[in-house]
Amino acid sequence: MSKATGFVKEFRDFAVKGNAVDLAVGVIIGAAFGRIVDSLVKDIVMPLVNFVLGGSVDFSNKFLVLSMPDGYSGPMTYAELTKAGANVFAWGNFVTIIINFVLLAFVIFWMVKAIYKARTKAEEAPAAPAATPEDVALLREIRDLLKK
Repeated sequence: MSKATGFVKEFRDFAVKGNAVDLAVGVIIGAAFGRIVDSLVKDIVMPLVNFVLGGSVDFSNKFLVLSMPDGYSGPMTYAELTKAGANVFAWGNFVTIIINFVLLAFVIFWMVKAIYKARTKAEEAPAAPAATPEDVALLREIRDLLKK
């Protein structure tokens, strides 16, 4: 067998090994799940927060300007200020990321709890009775014969 063939076989064994495939699936699902949580925060949680607080509360656009570039007279938005080179303390984006993390951790907690509950329920299912050992079966036969 040539070195190239051995390398290809070794790579194939690694790539299709259970752990590598499980990791790949976890990364893909994790990325998709991250987008779901981002949408949950942006499209559901924040509108509810805005409604409860009676105004528009958009944490991602909350910032403090620490220093302005000389002669800047453009819009006072985060994107334009950072583009112009202003030193901006973007605390609102950090708050949004923290909210995303807490929601993600909460959802994962409930998923793991549900999976754990399903597993323990499956493990609690009654097991089939163990086969009677041969010596016990023989002793029972002798007992039954002596009763007659």
